[in-house]
Amino acid sequence: EVQLVESGGGLVQPGGSLRLSCAASGFTFSNAFMSWVRQAPGKGLERVSTINRYGVPWYYADSVKGRFIISRDNVKNTLHLEMNSLKTEDTAVYYCATDYGGPGSSRGQGTQVTVSS
Repeated sequence: EVQLVESGGGLVQPGGSLRLSCAASGFTFSNAFMSWVRQAPGKGLERVSTINRYGVPWYYADSVKGRFIISRDNVKNTLHLEMNSLKTEDTAVYYCATDYGGPGSSRGQGTQVTVSS
């Protein structure tokens, strides 16, 4: 059974930073593309970033390019998202997901990120 457990969310002021982590189990993590997706209040799911099995970032949403960095550790089966220069519009529940985070992918329970002064 695929299990994805996110952590690291919280309340941060605009301009601040947070580092999200996702612990993965129940599948061969090192073989999988992995993504971060988010859902802001009242909006649909948005893919934030994807990384390939080798640790090369594959995709960043235009809204986060230059501010967010996705990374993974295939020894520890963990996925990370370093978020810098946070904006109020980054407020959302952030989910770790297998593949590209679309239909058929698995997601964790999410971690809340709130950017507010």
